[in-house]
Amino acid sequence: MPKPKKVIIEYRNYFLPLHFPALLLSGDYWKISDIPSGRLHFHNCLEIGVCHSDSGTLEFCGNSLHFKEGDVTCIPRNIPHTTYSSSGTESHWSYLFLDPEGMFRNLLSSSWNNYDLSITSFQAYKYILSKEIYPKVHTLALQVIQEMEEQKPGYQLSVRGLLLALYIELYRIQHEADPLSPDGSGQAMLAENTLEIAPALDYIESNSASAFSVDYLAALCHWSPAHFRRVFHEIMGISPLEYVNNTRILNACKLLRSTEDSILDISESIGFRSVSSFNRFFIKIMKVSPREYRKQMALADKKESQSILEYAGWLYPEKT
Repeated sequence: MPKPKKVIIEYRNYFLPLHFPALLLSGDYWKISDIPSGRLHFHNCLEIGVCHSDSGTLEFCGNSLHFKEGDVTCIPRNIPHTTYSSSGTESHWSYLFLDPEGMFRNLLSSSWNNYDLSITSFQAYKYILSKEIYPKVHTLALQVIQEMEEQKPGYQLSVRGLLLALYIELYRIQHEADPLSPDGSGQAMLAENTLEIAPALDYIESNSASAFSVDYLAALCHWSPAHFRRVFHEIMGISPLEYVNNTRILNACKLLRSTEDSILDISESIGFRSVSSFNRFFIKIMKVSPREYRKQMALADKKESQSILEYAGWLYPEKT
C-alpha cells in the first residue's frame, strides 16, 4: 500500500498597516480553482471571506466543510485550512484580513480580552455562516468591502465602524453556537484538532520571548514530549521550535515597524540570544534582512494606498 501523501502546511504572515490594520483582497482575480492544491495554510490574523459565486469545500486537517454562494467564512489565526471550488467551477471571493485588537483597542472597554475570536473560547465554532441564516453578517461584510474598494472621503472611519459591528455580530454568533446542533457538532470536531495543542499555543503567544523547553509545552498539554512533537507537527505542519521562532519573528516585525529600537535591542527583547541568530531566522522566514524589512515597511506605511502584494507575492491564489 502506498504511503499517504504528506500534507504541506504554510505559514502566511499578513502585514497590516499600523494605523488601520485591515487588508482587502477583492476583484475578478480572486477566483478559486476546483483543483485541491494539496497544501493547507494558516495566518497571523483573522480572515473573513465572502463567497460571491458557485460552491466548494473548505478543508482543514482531515475535515471538510461545504460552502456556497452567499456564505461568509470566519477563520481565526493559527487554523490550517485551504479552499477549492466544486468540479468545473471557479468560486469568486473577497477576503478581509483583520487585526481586531489593533483596530478596536480604543473602541472596546479594557475588560475585553477575546479579540481574536479564538476557537478555544467557544463551545462550537462556526467557520461558515450562510446568508440565509445570518443575513446581517453578509450585509455588513459587503458594506465593508464596498467602502474599502471605493475609498471615498472618510472611508477608514466608516470601515472601522462597520468592522466593529461585524466583529461584534461574529462574536455573538460564536458565543451562542449550539454544540448539539448538526452544524455545530461537526464544526466542534474541527475545533478539537487545534484544542489539543491550545495550551501550548496560548503559552507561546504570551511568553515567546522567554526561555522554555518543548518538554514544558508538552507538559501543558499533558503529553510526553515525543507525542506532543508529533501531534503539533501534524496540526501545524511545523515543529514547536519553528513555531516559536515564527512567533518571535512576527513580534520583531511589529517592533521594526512601530519603534526606532536598534536591531540588537529588538533581537534581545523577542528572545534571541544573539543578533546573528536573529538575522539568520529573520531572513529565512521573511526573505529579507531586518534592516531591509524596516526600510520597505517605512515606505509602505507612508503610502496609504500601497499594495501589500508588492511585498508578499504568495498572497495570490493558485491558478493550477
